[in-house]
Amino acid sequence: MLNSRSFGERLFDSLNALLMIALMAVTLYPFLYVLFASFSSPAELMQHRGLLLAPEGFSLQAYKLVLADPMIASGYFNTLFYVIIGTALNILLTSFAAYGLSRRGTLLGNKVMFAIVFTMFFSGGLIPHYLIIKNLHLFDTRWVMILPTAISTWNLLVMRTSFQQVPVALEESARIDGANDFTILFRIFLPVSLPILAVMTLFYGVQHWNSYLDAMIYLRDRELYPLQLILQEILIANSTDQMMTTVSDFDKGLVQETIKYATIIVATVPILLLYPFLQRYFVKGVMLGAIKE
Repeated sequence: MLNSRSFGERLFDSLNALLMIALMAVTLYPFLYVLFASFSSPAELMQHRGLLLAPEGFSLQAYKLVLADPMIASGYFNTLFYVIIGTALNILLTSFAAYGLSRRGTLLGNKVMFAIVFTMFFSGGLIPHYLIIKNLHLFDTRWVMILPTAISTWNLLVMRTSFQQVPVALEESARIDGANDFTILFRIFLPVSLPILAVMTLFYGVQHWNSYLDAMIYLRDRELYPLQLILQEILIANSTDQMMTTVSDFDKGLVQETIKYATIIVATVPILLLYPFLQRYFVKGVMLGAIKE
């Protein structure tokens, strides 16, 4: 059978491809600009006008100053702690809640689910939240960045939907063999739900990596600041003097800009490197529940 395509179909595909390429360029170029600027010579970068398609006078000065700053190292350590410990706790607690709420016959399951979903639309606000954290003695501790956001309502709903699609026969056969709920969750539900676990890991990990507002409100000890709060100080408050103690007064104004670009790259690249490892699960996970079989 001859598979011939009409002129309109070929035209549509061509225009669609051009549109996707244009969107990719618009999305990618700002990141490339920051990357090229971070490797550029400060003096030549300040003189450059127009599009930046390559580093202007290759220089690693900005990265040397950024990586030598003790606050960057401290921020990295704190952020990795929040991401690793926080994401592990997020996945564990969300799995427990999703498993319990996805089982038929759960006591007050629908009422509990309604109460949880209600918090997505109505909340007490910042002041009650602040008072609760203060009364729990979480203020100015690392746990204030982890415990208050231990379970995301939206992520709980997505994981609950995933668990509801696990065949009931698997659970029943496991119970016949004497398995309890913990065994069923860790030996059956989680292994068959790898796509949703990958998506949850990405969502929670990015949330912790980018979190700075809670740190700004609840942390006073600079030794506990995450990397994003350090980045916020550098980009908005122009707090770069500590990095430029070895730079002459004449060059400080020039180096300051490349330091900002280098800090953005240092704070962004690690989370970008995580995505390729989760990509194969991502599409399947986010499409969960979109198609009924």
